[in-house]
This record gives sequence, structure tokens and C-alpha cells, in this order.
Amino acid sequence: MNKEEAGLSPEAKLEEMFESWLAPQGIDFISPEAEKAYRERVTRIKNALQLKVPDRVPVIPYLGFFPARYAGMTIQEAMYDPDRACRADEKFTFDFAPDAHSSSAMPGRVYDIIDYKLYVWPGHGVGANIPFQCVEGEYMKADEYDALIQDPSDFWMRVYLPRIIGVLEPFSKLSPMPDMAEIGSILGLIMRYGMPEILGAFESLAKAREEAMKWSEALTASRKKVMAAGFPLLTGGHCKAPFDVLGDTLRGTRGIMLDMYRQPDKLHEAMERLTPFMINEAVSSARSSARPVVMMPLHKGAEGFMSDEQYRTFYWPTFRKVLLGIIDEGLIPVPFAEGSYNSRLEIIRDLPKGKAVWRFDETDMARAKEILGDRACIYGNVPAAILSTGTPDDVKAYCKQLIDVAGKDGGFILSPGSNLDTAKPENVRAMIEFTKEYGIYG
Repeated sequence: MNKEEAGLSPEAKLEEMFESWLAPQGIDFISPEAEKAYRERVTRIKNALQLKVPDRVPVIPYLGFFPARYAGMTIQEAMYDPDRACRADEKFTFDFAPDAHSSSAMPGRVYDIIDYKLYVWPGHGVGANIPFQCVEGEYMKADEYDALIQDPSDFWMRVYLPRIIGVLEPFSKLSPMPDMAEIGSILGLIMRYGMPEILGAFESLAKAREEAMKWSEALTASRKKVMAAGFPLLTGGHCKAPFDVLGDTLRGTRGIMLDMYRQPDKLHEAMERLTPFMINEAVSSARSSARPVVMMPLHKGAEGFMSDEQYRTFYWPTFRKVLLGIIDEGLIPVPFAEGSYNSRLEIIRDLPKGKAVWRFDETDMARAKEILGDRACIYGNVPAAILSTGTPDDVKAYCKQLIDVAGKDGGFILSPGSNLDTAKPENVRAMIEFTKEYGIYG
């Protein structure tokens, strides 16, 4: 952030981000009509996000691997061919015309090169048409909280990354960086960083970077093409709740649930330590994209993982600090409450009005509108089961109910409760076209 931005209010920062989103740099629209459509879509989304009444309800599906299936590919083919994956994403947007474009392209070859252990994916642990799966484990041990709290960056570099990325295993042999500052220790620094296995790790990273660049170039060209045709991107930044950072891929579900009882003070201290890192991640990623929307997948806070009392004690305090930190930087956090959040609605209401958006999966949208409707935009939640096994009439009936209840007086975006993945194309088309026809305000 430059000095001029630092002196602005959160509201002024947000308006600057919206202006950047409305007029993206480096995009040559294919026609005046495309530029007009682009600005109309961004304005429609902006109004919904800020609890205003847009011209109609925005409809923005999250795709999963639906585009690959729709284009006649397996998920494995999409993950190993960036050009085909991007063409599939473009085909979806041009054929279905949602209010924003998104992509689920994931570079399988990069994961192969680095020996990524945190997930399995098509062609590497699961079948060709099975989406990627997280491999839970205790990648941070119960007695390692102090190491994480004392220096998170060092812990990430020398402990965590070597456990989840095979080619970085030699990094576990390095010493903490502060040990290497003076002339007397320079010989040790060179000896350690010059070890053959360390050099080999960097060579593997260089190979992975070459492959990653292919994906980056393909994605950049594809996104410019779609934007030039009048379709904005939605997501600008990303981060997670501190509890999920620890519970998803460090301690694992079992580990963090035990920690809530066995060492709650250490858990709290670690979450506080991670909070500014999550805010910084959100801000840096959103500002680099010039879009204000920060997506936040939520996992361990869903009903069934912990009680309301535990949620108030362990999950919400640092999560709320992250949300407020994002808001203070002139951005809009969009937590995705996977599973059900029915009993959490009164808790999460405690945020500034019109500054956050809640995307819901299985939450009762009528109750969400009642409790949150005057505080936050709500976003969701056509069930995956209806989209995958129902009929177009079933989809239309559900969308009508959603629009009548959750869409009343604005502040609502319609989408699937989860990714499309195995949805029927005719049902996806029914969801989008019905929303455009029925969701008109005024």
C-alpha cells in the first residue's frame, strides 16, 4: 500500500477498489456492448454486496470441475492440460453467461514435480474423474506450538513445508535464519545452503516453476479473453480463519479437537499469532488482482464439528479479527460457510453493516435473511443434490423460493450451495436463466 492509500478511510479504499474493478487495466473490450455488459455486471454485484437493490439478482456459480465434464474431458485431463482446461472454463462462461467468470484450473504436473503430499488428485491417488481430496494428518505435532508461535515463517520453511512437499524435505536440515547473520557464521551458512540435497530442492522448484508458468500464462490469457467479452472475475483475494489454518492442514481435525481440551491456551496463542498473517494474505492477494472480494472457505466451524460455546470460545474471536482487518483495508470478506451455520447466525451478525458477505451451503436461507439481512449480503444456496439429480423444474422451484425469501429487498446473490461438479447441464442452465428472468427487481 502506498502513502496515499494508507491515509484513506476504509470506505474510500473500497471505492478505489471498486473503480479498479469497474475499469480493469489492460483489457481491450471486443465491442462497446461488451464493455457496457461488463460494467453492468460489476455494478449489479457491487450493489448486492453492499445491501443495495440491483437491477436483478446476480447469479454466480462456483464451478468445481463442471467445465471439464461439460467440455467432454476427464478431470485428470483438465488438470494436466492448461490450454484445454482454460478453453473449458471459457466455454462454460460463453454458453451459460453467468454474472462473473471463475476457474477451477489446477496444475497437476506441478504437484507431481514437487511431490505434494497434502492432497491426492486425479492421476495421483484417485480416479480420472474424482475431484482432489485432502489427506489429513498431523503435519504439526502437538508439542510444536511453541515453535510455531515463536516464529511462524521459520516453522513454515523448516518444519511444515518439508513435511507436505517432498522435494523440500532437505529444508528441515537448515538452521533458523537469525543464526546466520554475522561473519563468523557465514561459512556455516554456505555449507548448509550449498548441500547437494538443498541444491536439488531448488532445481526441482525451478522445474515446477516452468510448469507453473505455463498455467499462469494460459490463465492470464483466458481471463483477459473472457473479461474482454464482458464477464468480470469475482474473487480478488483469499485467506482462512486462524482455527482452520491450524485444523485443516497443520494439526488435523483430530489433533485440534484434542488441543481444545488438552492445551487450549497454546491453541489460542497460536491463533492470535496467525491472525495478522491471514489479514496480510487477504490484502496482498486482493490488491494484486485489483478486485475487493476476499474468499474465505470455512471448515471446522460448521455445526457438527463443535458446539456453539466452543465456536464462541475458539473459532469466532480470531476469525472476527481477520474479518475486521480485511474490512479496515477497504476489502469485502466473503466467508463460505460450508455445511450448516443455522446456530451460528446470531454470532456472526456481529460485524459492521454492509461490509461482509456470507456464502451459505446448507444453512436455512429464510432464517439467514431474517437474522443477517439488514447486516450482510447473503449468497447461496441451490443444493448440489437438486442440480445433480433433479429436473429443470425442480431447480426453478427452488430458485423461485430463494429469490422470494433471500432476495427480497436486495442484498442477495444466487449460487449453488457447493461447487457444480456433477450437475446436469440442463439444470445449470435452468438455474441461471430462471434467475435472470424471475430475479428482476422493480
